[in-house]
Amino acid sequence: MNILSILCLSFALLTDTHISTSNPHPMEDLQRSIADINQNPNIEFVVVTGDLTESGDLASITAIKNALDELHVPFYAASGNHETTWSESGVMDFSRVFGDSRFAFSHDGKYFIGFNSGPVIRMADGHVAPQDIAWLKQKLDSVSESGDAPIFVFTHYPLRNGDVDNWYEVTDVLRQHNVQCIMGGHYHSNLLFDCDGIADVLNRSNLRGKDSINGYSIISITDSIRFYERTPDSQLPLPTTPWLTLPFGKKTYGPSDASLRPSFAVNKDYPQVKRQWHKALKGGIYSTPVTDGKNLYIGDDVGCLYALDLKTGKTIWTFDTGMRIVGSPAVSEDIVVFGSANYNIYGIDAKTGKERWHVTTQQAVMGATTIHEGIAYIGGGDGKMYAIDIQSGEIKWSFNELKNYVLTRPLVHNDKLYFGCWDTHFYALNLTDGSLLWKWNNGKSNPKLSPASVWPVAANGKIFITAPDRYFTCLDAETGEQVWRTNQYKVRETVGLSEDGKTIYSKCMWDTIVAMDATSHEPITRWASHAGFGYEHNPAMPLEKEGTLWISTKNGLLLGMDAETGKVLWQHKIGNSILNTPLPLSDKECIFTSSEGTITYIRVK
Repeated sequence: MNILSILCLSFALLTDTHISTSNPHPMEDLQRSIADINQNPNIEFVVVTGDLTESGDLASITAIKNALDELHVPFYAASGNHETTWSESGVMDFSRVFGDSRFAFSHDGKYFIGFNSGPVIRMADGHVAPQDIAWLKQKLDSVSESGDAPIFVFTHYPLRNGDVDNWYEVTDVLRQHNVQCIMGGHYHSNLLFDCDGIADVLNRSNLRGKDSINGYSIISITDSIRFYERTPDSQLPLPTTPWLTLPFGKKTYGPSDASLRPSFAVNKDYPQVKRQWHKALKGGIYSTPVTDGKNLYIGDDVGCLYALDLKTGKTIWTFDTGMRIVGSPAVSEDIVVFGSANYNIYGIDAKTGKERWHVTTQQAVMGATTIHEGIAYIGGGDGKMYAIDIQSGEIKWSFNELKNYVLTRPLVHNDKLYFGCWDTHFYALNLTDGSLLWKWNNGKSNPKLSPASVWPVAANGKIFITAPDRYFTCLDAETGEQVWRTNQYKVRETVGLSEDGKTIYSKCMWDTIVAMDATSHEPITRWASHAGFGYEHNPAMPLEKEGTLWISTKNGLLLGMDAETGKVLWQHKIGNSILNTPLPLSDKECIFTSSEGTITYIRVK
């Protein structure tokens, strides 16, 4: 007798399917697994643990949802980093198509819960958003209050140091409950990790890889938890030997290993760095605030725009859009302009928080906003760049030739508008009518290597950009011709300009900040400083103010550097997650926001 036929509960787990409109093989592999699952009467449901698609695009999300609908049993899906990092909808299409990016349900006296482990939009470590942690806590507390059902947790990333930056915030919640194990994917292999004392089981990808046929996982629960790898071939019998067996029963967890948790000891080394105020919002933050000198304006991951008192952090008003705000706002003439994943661009009264106008687009709006002479420039997820009168909300023009979404903050320089797009191109438009002047490509056809996250800067007749291809590029501002291009320092998606326009800065992927000559027609290094922040791929711009270079990292570390020499003046650790592009107020004061949903006013004495 096949062992699966006598199990009390068995379900299938699919992960890392990577459905793409340009490659038919992942869909073939998925359909083969679905047909195989449908032939197995013992499988009671299916769980899908992230990276369902290659690029998080609507067509691919819709395609895999339609394929999964062919299952004869219920299925539950949570998103992975490939849905959250390159999605033109800011991950909202996944929720629209699947109903949510997380799930929770009871079955056979057991509780199953899955959620997004990010990150959203930014290249960084995995991250569980504060609103998802709050949701997780509420759900598990409810389970514990109504009994002590065994709990099974599903994420894409393993909840451990190096994979999820705030893993400890999640395991602190999980360890209080009867959690049997965590399951997921991401590494495309069958692996077992210890995540803060909890077994975290990674499962093979559904993709065939180098094999002739793909595979998926079957999990059975009786007096133990057994993990089987299934090759979906009707000629093969169902598996009888698990690759992993875990005990099943009441779980209690002892003290956590404090040595694995992030250290904040660096803050004692630089006591001159003080927090004037520190505030947590409801959702994560993926953008930079703006100020009118009195208030700060910032949006969060649950769709609220906040006006905060600059000196105290006190909330003045909020405006709720209902969906994620990713792009940085802009403020001018008492109007705050920003976009939302709800398809709208808003003009909000800066004093009252009341809506003055909105423009409805055809997709999520995740681009940052630039305002110049009463016109707001902002890119959407619908392949358009918009120019909007900030007083009336009238669209002055739109550029409709983009092949993907815009995320960056556009640059206005000498009557031209410059920006990159996730369609592999960097654009220069006529500021008056939005007509195309030129566009540039780095020689790469992969959209993931687009110069699209960097905020471009201009000086001395040149435009400076970086991209995920790890090159620093200088273009002629008038013609778009390449002036110079170098990958000497492995820079990535960050660039800043000195206040005198003579130096440009960028973060390198390992420990280093580099300063280049902005006046030369050749790539000349002014200095390269090893700053000690480790591996770094967070597109947060280094910004100079009054001789201090302010640096944000992916692991919650901020740095102050001497802009002239590259000397590290001080460091301060705010958290352990993404810090966005800073907002310097002076050489001694700066505002930092984080994906943990915090805003911190730093003062250096």
